Amino acid sequence: MSIILHLDRVMADRNMSLNDLADKVGITNVNMSRIKTGKIKAIRFSTLNAICKVLECEPGDILKYIDDDDDFDPAEGGRGV
Repeated sequence: MSIILHLDRVMADRNMSLNDLADKVGITNVNMSRIKTGKIKAIRFSTLNAICKVLECEPGDILKYIDDDDDFDPAEGGRGV
């Protein structure tokens, strides 16, 4: 099982910078960068809730489940968690 992050796409659609999102969510730029690049193993629901609230989106807009049996093409975008 893999979870792919599309946070960068949603941020771009909203013209939101990493620094602005981190400030509005209330976490450090470093932690937001780790989330955005998929260098995390878990995310707190409270953080996910805050990100969705700031970006006015649903969790499914930034998270996508990929079954390990499916062929995943990194060229399609997204970051793995």
